[in-house]
Amino acid sequence: MNTNNLFEVLAEPNRRKILDCLRIKERSVGELVALLSLSQPGISKHLRILRESNLVILRKDGQSHMYRLNAKPLQEVHDWFEPYRKFWSNKLDDLAKHLDEDD
Repeated sequence: MNTNNLFEVLAEPNRRKILDCLRIKERSVGELVALLSLSQPGISKHLRILRESNLVILRKDGQSHMYRLNAKPLQEVHDWFEPYRKFWSNKLDDLAKHLDEDD
């Protein structure tokens, strides 16, 4: 998947919330519905898109469908951001110095 498609997938806030939940542990659709207060069809739609983007992996456990994060594609996003980090990391360092000077 190219980085532009990943950005499109990650642009949707509910998908990022799902990934945050899966970052902690593998979860079922029902668990995600309860955690995020979204409908089951809504969660399923987002999981399908995340699965097609290879950001989540489905494991069938009897009747349950368990989803877990596949962080590997996020490396592409990390790599894309790398040249831009200097623009905000210096700003954070400057802020920390400024706050230290005020003490």
